[in-house]
Amino acid sequence: MSTAHLSILLHAHLPFVHHPEHRTFLEEEWLFEAITETYAPLLMSWEHLHEDEVPFRISMSLTPPLLEMLANPLLQKRYRAYLDQRIQLMTREAAHKGRNAAERPIALHYLERFRSVRDFYVRRHGSDILSAFRAMQEAGHLEVLASAATHGLLPLMLTPNAVRAQVEVGIETVTRHMGRRPKGFWLPECAYGPGVDALLAEAGIHYFLVDAHGMLNGFPTPPHGVHAPVMCPSGVAVFGRDLESSKQVWSSEEGYPGDGAYREFYRDLGYDAAYDYIRPYLHEDGVRRNLGVKYHRVTGRVALHEKQLYDRSAALQKAAEHGGHFVFCRQHQVRFLKGHMEPPPIIVAPYDAELFGHWWYEGPEFLEQLFRTAQFVRNDFVVSTLSEYLEQHAPATVSTPSSSSWGDKGYFDVWLNGGNDWIYRHLHEAEERMAELAQLYPGTAPQPLTAALNQAARELLLAQSSDWAFLMTAGTAASYAEKRTRNHLHRFGRLCRMIRAGEVDAKYVAAMYALNPIFPEMDYRVFA
Repeated sequence: MSTAHLSILLHAHLPFVHHPEHRTFLEEEWLFEAITETYAPLLMSWEHLHEDEVPFRISMSLTPPLLEMLANPLLQKRYRAYLDQRIQLMTREAAHKGRNAAERPIALHYLERFRSVRDFYVRRHGSDILSAFRAMQEAGHLEVLASAATHGLLPLMLTPNAVRAQVEVGIETVTRHMGRRPKGFWLPECAYGPGVDALLAEAGIHYFLVDAHGMLNGFPTPPHGVHAPVMCPSGVAVFGRDLESSKQVWSSEEGYPGDGAYREFYRDLGYDAAYDYIRPYLHEDGVRRNLGVKYHRVTGRVALHEKQLYDRSAALQKAAEHGGHFVFCRQHQVRFLKGHMEPPPIIVAPYDAELFGHWWYEGPEFLEQLFRTAQFVRNDFVVSTLSEYLEQHAPATVSTPSSSSWGDKGYFDVWLNGGNDWIYRHLHEAEERMAELAQLYPGTAPQPLTAALNQAARELLLAQSSDWAFLMTAGTAASYAEKRTRNHLHRFGRLCRMIRAGEVDAKYVAAMYALNPIFPEMDYRVFA
């Protein structure tokens, strides 16, 4: 019987946050934390695997807003300053007379971590971390998926014009940054609705993913559940998320990240240190926040002040054990599945990339051990990308997934509820207005009219980001999310009025692009 497959997929996304009008901006640190704790550690781990000739494969969706931020010179400069500040803090911490003998090795670990990330980012990759992703792609280890332009929730859009624009701008942006046209597409929030697959097929996409219930409730019901892809009537393949492998990694209570040896996320030096001591390393507003320096471990179900000190060696040993255990579990899972189905099963295990390193500090080491162990069980399964599976095993079943998403309740509730539903009537009206403008100027419009049309398209795409609705529901940065939604819609409205009146303010258009320099090759006719 043919060998089963395991496909690990990491979804890397952040909303586009860029504020040159401020000397520093708090929400830009979302990117800085992600590079420091997730992207750089993952890439360094993959380089170790490559050097050791471990035959690993991994898929990753690098969303357009994230790609544009990683390539942005201002954010690159600010990130270097962020690293320098963290190195300064940990240099001070390592020499702190108040630190006891058990705490000093932890401080030295963080000092070495920040220094190694800076060396990787600045010296080895010239502040262009995308070059490291491209190197992994060219070495055959990484397959990059496209995603929607600004991670807009496609089923909640009113017009096919808007969905098509999100899809096509997303594909173009990933192709421009990665040098290769993607075959797969990550649906933002795994959100699928009728007609989305047809637009993906139209754009040349080979496959996408849905959550387990989206596949299991498809019509007709797939005979092999989530363990074999199906083909939509439109001709694009669909994979479903495997729940068993997801729970082992996702769950903080039943999964690996909740083990007592791992680093405790919620106790941070930004709150533990004396205020006068830590103040120089806080944001300009002086409010205590996480600094990414955590001296304690999960320990168990105890209060934060009862958490025990972190032991890096013990945590790495536990990550190695869990990596091996994950492979062991997949062996038994595929042995069972192979006895009940043909073609060979595939275990699709998608995760938010930031779980590995940011939320679960030892996550990159877990993945590295997983790949190292998996090379010795190839009689049971191989680690592959989704494209590799499709090349070997074409879907034998035609089925249409059900409307679905991941997240709480699984049917868009996080992004459409009483706390954020007000945004959609404005977004839908803007969609219709943008389509009208694109159809009004189907050819090449004269400058500066073209610049205004392109900027209107950018403002609409930015307003459609699913992150704003999510943050309104989560209650974290809710005021920022609401402000971003209102600002982009306000700018879109002003640009529309200029265009309709034939009185474009070229300076205003240029200023709006400078605030959010995203999608430089934007063509408004994508909304036509």
